[in-house]
Amino acid sequence: MNSKIKIGIIGSGGIAGAHARAYKQMSDVEILGVADVIPGKAEEFIHRLELPNAQAFDSHLKLLEMDLDGVSVCTPNIAHHQTSVDALQAGKHVLVEKPLAITLEQGLEMVRAGKKAEKILTVGFQPRYDPNMKAVKKIVQSELGNVYYVQTGGGRRRGMPGGTFISRSLAGAGAMADIGCYSLDLALNALNYPKPLSVSAFTSNHFGTNPKYHPEAEKFEVEDFGVALVRLEGGKVLNFKVSWAMHADSLGPTLFLGTDAGLKLTPAGSGPWSGVWDGGIGSITMFHDIQGRNTESIIPVQKHQYDIFYEKVRDFVVAIKEDKPAPIPGEEILINQAIIDGILRSSELGKEVDIEIPEL
Repeated sequence: MNSKIKIGIIGSGGIAGAHARAYKQMSDVEILGVADVIPGKAEEFIHRLELPNAQAFDSHLKLLEMDLDGVSVCTPNIAHHQTSVDALQAGKHVLVEKPLAITLEQGLEMVRAGKKAEKILTVGFQPRYDPNMKAVKKIVQSELGNVYYVQTGGGRRRGMPGGTFISRSLAGAGAMADIGCYSLDLALNALNYPKPLSVSAFTSNHFGTNPKYHPEAEKFEVEDFGVALVRLEGGKVLNFKVSWAMHADSLGPTLFLGTDAGLKLTPAGSGPWSGVWDGGIGSITMFHDIQGRNTESIIPVQKHQYDIFYEKVRDFVVAIKEDKPAPIPGEEILINQAIIDGILRSSELGKEVDIEIPEL
C-alpha cells in the first residue's frame, strides 16, 4: 500500500485531539473526516486542529460512507461498541480508545465483528510502548520462574474526573474502566494474558458522592475505589486494587512473585493525580538469591524521548499499511473487560463470581 492512509476520527473531544496531532505528524496519513453528534463540534475541531482536507459530520454513519482505510474511535465509553462495530462492518480498520466497551457482551460483539470483516480492532493502551514496560515483560517471562502471584493497581490521592466519566450509563464503570484497565494490561500483558477464572471484589464511591471532595457529587454514579482477588488459569492469582481518591499516598507497588525471583515496580510521576499505571515506570527492583544470599538488584529505568501516544497511533497505521495483525488485539483486551465486568458483578452481589468468556 503506497498511497496515503486515509483516516477518519469519530468523536472530537480531548482524546481525539491527541489522535489528530499524532496523525498530523505522519507524512503518509491524511485525515479526511471527523464526526461528532453535537452539531458544529466536528467543524470547530477541524478548524482548531487545522485539518484542511477533513469534512465534518454529525453522524459517524455518514463519515463511514467515505473511502477510508481506518478510524480512531474517540467517543465516550458508551459509544465505543456501536461505532466500532459499524466501522468494522463498513470495512474500516479500528483503533478504539480504552476501555474496549462498557460490558463484556459489547466487547464480544466488537471482536466478532472484526474477525468477520477481517479488519484490525486494536485498543489504545499506549503504556505498552514505553521501553521500560517492554523490559518488564521480558524480565517477568525470563527471570522470575513460575509467577504465582501478582499485585497491581494504583491510587491517586486526589484524581477524580467528571462529566461522562462519572455517569454509569455513559462510562459503564469508574476508576476500574478509567485507570484500572491500564493496571490490568500491565500485569496481564506481562503474563501473556492468562484467562481469568473467578473474582471476589468490593467497590465503593465514598469520595465521589461527597460534595466535600467532588463538585459533581450529586451526579456521581460509579465507583471511585475497588479491590479484587482474581484467580487466573495456571495456578496464578491477581490482587487488584485501584482508587481515584483516598487518604493515603499509595496503594502499594506492582509486584510479580515467581519461584525464582520477584519484581517490584513503582509508577513514575508525582502529585495528587499520580500513582497509577497510565504513564511510565519510576523504579524497577528484582529480588533474588545469589549463592544463597538474599539479593536486591536495582534495574535502571531507561530515560527516553519516545512519545508513547504517537507510537500507539503509528503502530495502527503501520499495521494497516503492511497488512499486519492488530498491535493490541481486541481478543486480549476482552479478557481485561471480562475482569472488570466480573468485579462489578461480584461487588454488587457481595460474593465471588465465575468469569466465563464465550468462544469467539
